Amino acid sequence: MGTDEGRREWARHWQYAQLPGLDLLRAHYVRHTFPRHAHDGYVIAAVTGGIEEIGLPGTTVRAGPGSVVLINPEVPHTARAGAPEGWAYATLYPSRDLIAEVAAEIGAPRGTPGFTADVVADAQGARAIAEVHRAAEAGNALAADTLLRGVVARMLSRHAGPLPARTTRRAGAADAERARAVLEERMAGPPSLEQLAAELGTSPFALLRAFRERYGMPPHTWLTDARVRRARRLLDTGTAPAEAAVAVGFTDQPHLNRHFTRIVGVPPGAYRRERAG
Repeated sequence: MGTDEGRREWARHWQYAQLPGLDLLRAHYVRHTFPRHAHDGYVIAAVTGGIEEIGLPGTTVRAGPGSVVLINPEVPHTARAGAPEGWAYATLYPSRDLIAEVAAEIGAPRGTPGFTADVVADAQGARAIAEVHRAAEAGNALAADTLLRGVVARMLSRHAGPLPARTTRRAGAADAERARAVLEERMAGPPSLEQLAAELGTSPFALLRAFRERYGMPPHTWLTDARVRRARRLLDTGTAPAEAAVAVGFTDQPHLNRHFTRIVGVPPGAYRRERAG
């Protein structure tokens, strides 16, 4: 592989109609960095080349070839290259329903399943994840579904347990949850931090501290991520990127493009085209 080829970035983020409840991403990133964000569902990613560096709450982990990265829903994280050549990976984004279905099939403990490890060395599991992608890309629904369920069952049986119920440890957690609800409701025209704190009867610094503790990021970062998530749902239903940008509160389509590409890994136009079929 030449130097130019080794530094070329590419990505495909798509859905295979025969695998409901799953998004697929295969990519090679060199300069691209993912800002702090979270997912509605789970992340199961096989690193196939280079090094990925993942920033998680309280720690940073590095994953190389043969590693599988496991991230639970709503866990804030960043990602970037951990080596000059960047990293390549094949990622599965299974929905909560898909994970719960497989967990029930294999007799996992009751409760919401969650991964108990961030990165595991599992060359066989990593190969199986890449094979899910190959089967889906070849249109082999029987193989893709079989391999997918096998991978999910493998990861759940080896590296999962019931997610602990979130307890409200501090009084500020309730304010943080109310703040999130306000931002969800007024996404296109959100209040300032000072206005939001005044509405909730607290101070800006107290709200900022509580929000960071509850969601792992400050309100403005969370809002950008939430806008991108909502834009994705609009694009999934066929909304044009320019319309989606305005609907979620971005100033224009380039504003959406910038944040969407950084968080999702592909531009909104490419994302929508993969769903148009």
